Amino acid sequence: MRPCYSKDMAKVTSKLQVTVPKALADRYGIRPGDEIEWVPAGDSIRVIPVGRTRAVDSRQARLELFDRATERQRARQQGAVEEVGSKRGWTREDLYDRG
Repeated sequence: MRPCYSKDMAKVTSKLQVTVPKALADRYGIRPGDEIEWVPAGDSIRVIPVGRTRAVDSRQARLELFDRATERQRARQQGAVEEVGSKRGWTREDLYDRG
């Protein structure tokens, strides 16, 4: 994720209202009428579209996300083991047999 530059900054009005910069609204799918949640995060504030936080509120949903991530990692590891040396034209052992 790219850092926030000055063009992505917004001023707070006298009514404590903030306008979401267009580039960020487009990137994160924020549209007029959407609700956003302001979450304290240490010295910062996270702004999260409300619909996106509900998927991980329950313990079951978090476990399902964890299980899916674990399966993706296993698939990546299995794929990497099969490809070692096959596309490069050399193996790790070739590095140690030199000179």
